[in-house]
Amino acid sequence: MGRRVVLKLSGEAFADPSLSYGIDPVTVRRVAQEIALVHGEGHEIAVVVGAGNIFRGLSSAAEGMARANADYMGMLATVMNALALREALESAGCPARVQTAIRIEQVAEPYIRLRAIRHLEKGRVVVFAGGTGNPFFTTDTTAALRAAEIGAEAVLKATKVEGVYDADPVRQPDAHLFTELSYREVMQRGLRVMDATAITMCMENDLPIRVFNISVPGNIARAVRGEPVGTLVH
Repeated sequence: MGRRVVLKLSGEAFADPSLSYGIDPVTVRRVAQEIALVHGEGHEIAVVVGAGNIFRGLSSAAEGMARANADYMGMLATVMNALALREALESAGCPARVQTAIRIEQVAEPYIRLRAIRHLEKGRVVVFAGGTGNPFFTTDTTAALRAAEIGAEAVLKATKVEGVYDADPVRQPDAHLFTELSYREVMQRGLRVMDATAITMCMENDLPIRVFNISVPGNIARAVRGEPVGTLVH
């Protein structure tokens, strides 16, 4: 019996690494093939997608805009990423469904908890889009919420660095990489793992968080299998 996990992909996971925006078909195909590989081993995988790759390109348009309206624009952008990922998963031979927290019946199912669980039990990857459906909540919080709702064993957060550091590893090359942390340590140290709402929700629901580098081939599969990669917050 495989594990049931929620994989959190930021918008950057869909972009050309050299540009950090837009949707790059080659990058999306690679991510989808890794998910399909480990899905074929019997694991139940739900994916929560962000939209920084699209929405950051709209940042000038959103400047001076009400936060709630800007957040709704971001939610719509996640739907575009979700559709791209579903297409790539299906092309890789992996059945997939998109469920969105905002109603767009022509392109995706509405989010229904029991239906999502049924898809997973029937061997489909479920891609959650539209965030929580509410402004002021991040897609990290969405990942924690959906993981609690569907009874996942872990939240897997894919990033562009090896895991959680005590400082920004890009600016400080000697930054220390943690292999394990407690939820309270993350909050007390102010470490940028996920936002405080997401960390608190994972802590209250005893959901471990695995933070790992998505750009290393095979890391998605390792994280889904529960192998020691990146940083474990528990």
